Amino acid sequence: MARIYTKKGDDGTTSLWYGGRVAKSDARTEAYGSVDEAASALGAARSICGDAHPEVAGDALRIQNGLFIAGAELATAPEAAERLEDGVSRVTAEMTDALDEVIDRYMDRVDLPPKFVIPGGTPISAAFDVARAAIRRAERRVVALNEDEGLASTEVLRYLNRASDAAYAMARFADVDEPELFAGRDASE
Repeated sequence: MARIYTKKGDDGTTSLWYGGRVAKSDARTEAYGSVDEAASALGAARSICGDAHPEVAGDALRIQNGLFIAGAELATAPEAAERLEDGVSRVTAEMTDALDEVIDRYMDRVDLPPKFVIPGGTPISAAFDVARAAIRRAERRVVALNEDEGLASTEVLRYLNRASDAAYAMARFADVDEPELFAGRDASE
């Protein structure tokens, strides 16, 4: 039987990639832990797409992979950053730029409401809105890490910003076009 516990973290610390240990409450741990949460939220959203939205599910999976790459980068101490591999354990500008195409592809196909969107139009759109909020939280944690310790590269910040925009665009695409779902809009419009 494979055991998943090592008991090394029982003291409240965790290992970084390529060596070193930090407190589980460390800004770095908060950052990559929040990215992991965001990837899980995106996975939950993807899991309910089913046959109705295979395009959305495929894009969500690609973003999840990007979030895992971001997590690997964040779980590496800056002094070991030279050991990271582009697109494998380090976020690249090309990864971020690819999200622009995803965002544009969905936003070109939806009409945005005049005010804020109230999540919950459909189970799929609501799940993508939860994922968007989780990605935004991860982005805030990475900003805090950057302010506290600095990042080897700020490309991960650009990626998280675009990933949350992509989750928003996918949520709007999967949403039902019902007037009562939009804040500030009269249901009779």
